[in-house]
Amino acid sequence: MRSLKYILTVGASLFLVACNDSFMERYPQTSISEENFFNTPQDLETYTNGLYEILQYSTDDVYSDNISTYSGSNEWDNMLRGKIDEKNVGGWANDGRPDYVNGSHSDWGTLRKCNVLLVNGYRAQGDESEVKHYVGIGKFFRAWFYFSQIKKYGSSPWYPKPLQTSDVDLLEKGQDSRELVVDSIMADLQFAAENIKAIESRTRINKWAALALMARVALYEGTYRKYHTELNLQGTANAFLEKAIWATNEIMTKGGFEITGNGAEGYRNLFISGDLSGNKEMILYADYDRTIGHGNNTSSVLDWQWHLSRSLADSYLKLDGTPISLDPSYAKRQFTQIFEDRDPRMAETIMPAGFIASGDVQAKKVNPTYGGLGQVKFYPRTQDLNGGYGKNYNDLPIFRYAEVLLINAEAKAELGSITANDINNTINLLRNRVGVTPMDMGNLPNDPVIAAQYPNVTGANAKVILEIRRERRVEMACEGLRTDDIKRWCVGELMERPSEGMYIPGFGPLDITGDGEPDIAIFKTPADNNLSGEDKDKLTVYTLFDETGKEQGIYLSEGDKGYIRFVKDKNIPITFIAPKYYYYPIPFTQVQLNPNLKQPTGW
Repeated sequence: MRSLKYILTVGASLFLVACNDSFMERYPQTSISEENFFNTPQDLETYTNGLYEILQYSTDDVYSDNISTYSGSNEWDNMLRGKIDEKNVGGWANDGRPDYVNGSHSDWGTLRKCNVLLVNGYRAQGDESEVKHYVGIGKFFRAWFYFSQIKKYGSSPWYPKPLQTSDVDLLEKGQDSRELVVDSIMADLQFAAENIKAIESRTRINKWAALALMARVALYEGTYRKYHTELNLQGTANAFLEKAIWATNEIMTKGGFEITGNGAEGYRNLFISGDLSGNKEMILYADYDRTIGHGNNTSSVLDWQWHLSRSLADSYLKLDGTPISLDPSYAKRQFTQIFEDRDPRMAETIMPAGFIASGDVQAKKVNPTYGGLGQVKFYPRTQDLNGGYGKNYNDLPIFRYAEVLLINAEAKAELGSITANDINNTINLLRNRVGVTPMDMGNLPNDPVIAAQYPNVTGANAKVILEIRRERRVEMACEGLRTDDIKRWCVGELMERPSEGMYIPGFGPLDITGDGEPDIAIFKTPADNNLSGEDKDKLTVYTLFDETGKEQGIYLSEGDKGYIRFVKDKNIPITFIAPKYYYYPIPFTQVQLNPNLKQPTGW
């Protein structure tokens, strides 16, 4: 079977023209029609190659409270600042009316591709298990599409088949209930898990990837229903949490996966390796390869448009397993000191003092403009893997075993059934890898900071839930899950807090590379710059105001000292309107075209 890197490189589309020679001899034409295709399992494999472009995976947490600020444009950020409504929002259809029939120029093209396979796949003659394997892959991708719809809109019309122009009632229907759509997603994933083969390839959809997606969906839906009382579905939440436990148990007991590596390097290599094929933590990953010119843009995670937040940095425990909020010595530490005696994952996620970027010989200076806490997770460290924009060749995880363990622990904690043995088999495997003291259910810290972040977590099991959430946040940081977590836990108010970067003890020169010599200087205005001699030429200077008195983008939380904050947050603050901002509006033009579509809750 071909690997994901090949599939993504050829850019296969709905009806593939990149077929094998024997097929082209039978049907010498430039496109493939439903009538003359889907005859063999090999045809089904060829078709499913075009579905892999649906897969999405992230190397950042834009936009969430894990980042400090973002200089680009992000739709959720714009919505939270009152700039987005149903009249200017994107999505649903890229342009004009959603093309449910042809699937072109529309979000719905993804769904049509899946449904074409699902209604035609059983025509294939051959080994029944092979046919079901590829039908299962089609169901996996349909579930992936609809899960995205649920997360974005709360519900969606469910279409189990490709539509024709004659299907007027279906074309003009409104959303089906959230319950129907989610139950249908879970049914698709159950079929996928039962019929997709447990193949050895980790760049192709396999049984374990289907179970991992099932677990992710089930945890999302179970916790969403538990904490979002506006749905009136709390009574159905536990069934999804139980399903998350079942799916993760299948992977944990039968999949043969492991938490790999030791210390900081073991964690780092999950994200910067040029070859993850032998890594036993990978359930599914994207394979990038210089030899065929298939690269990614992971070098842009460092200093392009964002940095990471103080909130994320403060989440990392000390090596003894205690939070820094309980240690007064950590209050207002300078940048060069914040990594001392901390969880090694912190310095593999946030750029530490002394970090040398690929191709450089001197330590990189932090950039206060973005807050000073640069992201190094996913940043390729060697020049053979870091060739610049579009020419990075580190493999990227899509599903990894650590997430499975975290899902298992969280679902059990939410149900109140978690035990010390469960913690040892999940959370403590992750802590053991990096040398952080294991979690002890009988001796959990009373951390006021994390308790304030999640005020809706109460009861006898609250502290273990909070610590599992902490572990998830630091282990999975920058992997694109944080925004979904904020939404499903119903804590959107976290986004209202002024985002902060590193601590600045006062105006003047600062050592931020850890060599004892100043590297940058921060002044209130250009007129305050009193540098002279060598420092004047050597140091990179930043000011809070320009010569005209205009703010330059950052300020300090205590005026002449404090944590870096951002003028954007002061001038256009976020006001989180719940439950409205947990959903995106459907574009007004689409509701005009189909009045049966209803806006999500709050819109």
